[in-house]
Amino acid sequence: MKLTEEHKLIQKTVAEFCKKEINPYCDGWEDEGAFPAHELFKKAGDLGLLGLNKPEEYGGSGLDYSYTVVMAEALGEANCGGVTLAMGVQTDMATPALTRFGSDELKRNYLAPVIAGEQVACIGVSESSAGSDVAGIKTTARKEGGDWVINGSKMWITNGFQGDWMCCLCNTGEGAPHRNKSLIIVPLDAKGVDRSRKLNKLGMRSSDTAEIFLDNVRVPVGNLVGQEGFGFTYQMLQFQEERLWGAANMIRSMERAIELTTEYARERKAFGQSILDNQVVHYRLAELSTELEAFRALVYRATELYIGGQDVTRLASMCKLKGGRLVREIADSCLQYFGGMGFMWESWITRFYRDSRLASIGGGADEVMLGIIAKLDGTLPKRKKG
Repeated sequence: MKLTEEHKLIQKTVAEFCKKEINPYCDGWEDEGAFPAHELFKKAGDLGLLGLNKPEEYGGSGLDYSYTVVMAEALGEANCGGVTLAMGVQTDMATPALTRFGSDELKRNYLAPVIAGEQVACIGVSESSAGSDVAGIKTTARKEGGDWVINGSKMWITNGFQGDWMCCLCNTGEGAPHRNKSLIIVPLDAKGVDRSRKLNKLGMRSSDTAEIFLDNVRVPVGNLVGQEGFGFTYQMLQFQEERLWGAANMIRSMERAIELTTEYARERKAFGQSILDNQVVHYRLAELSTELEAFRALVYRATELYIGGQDVTRLASMCKLKGGRLVREIADSCLQYFGGMGFMWESWITRFYRDSRLASIGGGADEVMLGIIAKLDGTLPKRKKG
């Protein structure tokens, strides 16, 4: 993937946004367990950062997905992963299906305000008993007059407390679990929505995460995204962008971890020499840098194929799998070289260690990625009949 001057300008803009609008406030937001999403997203929207690959008629820039990947990577300049995760939900997790399949009315009412940063969006797929098992969700929506009546609950919803609406996956019929689901836009100020439970997390503490209960919530039938019964398919397509975004978002933060660890190890002395002077340390950092560059190449290749119109489910799953494992490896190794300072709550490397653990869970666990890859590679064992 060749970076143009326009790509580089986006990188610069995002890096400056992180340094000015995010990093000075991270410590406070981490303590509060939330950041002011409407305020921050409006600033990002004014810079055109929330709709790089979205249609121009709804306020987007109409660029290809490589620009979104570059933005996701540059957001690694932020000192708290929770804020950038929340932005990724806004741009690449709650809105891809709406952008591709939603009616013009839906896009004007919900997509355009999100691109402008005037509304905050969230994605409602996971439930307490159905995280990576998307087909196993229990939330239902039935038609009654001109409304959908929705009952159920959604768990681990990023932006859930401050969100204006949720792209909600529901069971809208009987039959096969892959063909009985639909995506419905649910305004979160609707009667019957309860989001009073705030979740206390290991990492990503600067983003608000909610459990949302839906008790006979009524929304217009026109809030259906695309066709009824196609929700599972739409969500699988959304996962391609979500997983590419998540993988790209890890790159710069991993690079920073190696850079900061190198600086610290060079200054830290033990047994008459710097920590970095030990071959085991500088060889390990060199190894991690090599792994990171190989990972970047994988993400860029998947992006090239995606913007070329190919289905990148396999490669996006590989990006997600490899990124989740590599970020854990880098976080753990780098924290080790910080010694006691790496065990302090206020240290950036400690926050990076805590935040990075989600990468192998959210958006589909490592084991799910392995299953997808094995299926597409044809290496799954054949099931016995009878």
